[in-house]
Amino acid sequence: MPQQITKLIKLEELGQFLLSIILFHQLDFAWWVFLACLLLPDLSMIGYVFNTKTGAMVYNFFHHKLLAILVFAVGLWLEHPGVTLAGVILFGHSAMDRMFGYGLKYTDDFKHTHLGWIGKKNLT
Repeated sequence: MPQQITKLIKLEELGQFLLSIILFHQLDFAWWVFLACLLLPDLSMIGYVFNTKTGAMVYNFFHHKLLAILVFAVGLWLEHPGVTLAGVILFGHSAMDRMFGYGLKYTDDFKHTHLGWIGKKNLT
């Protein structure tokens, strides 16, 4: 992926991460809750214990922004702050991951994402 596009994507994801902070600020939780919960979606990596296909499916499910938006909307609709918080956390976490180059996973390898390969550039 060209470097200029990568920078543009990271800037867009930064904006979405900042949006998650703004949305969180509208909820009635202490700031430490955001920080404490921000990495919880990475528990979805547990699927890799079974194999890369299961791992990618579970990981991608919990890192898909549509899921985050749906959870957030359901939380608003039900007027349930905990569900709304879960949507904000899922959205913010996914944006943060993509900002750092961690995208949705392909089934062949954990390091193979829709944003390219994680880590050292593939020299082959």
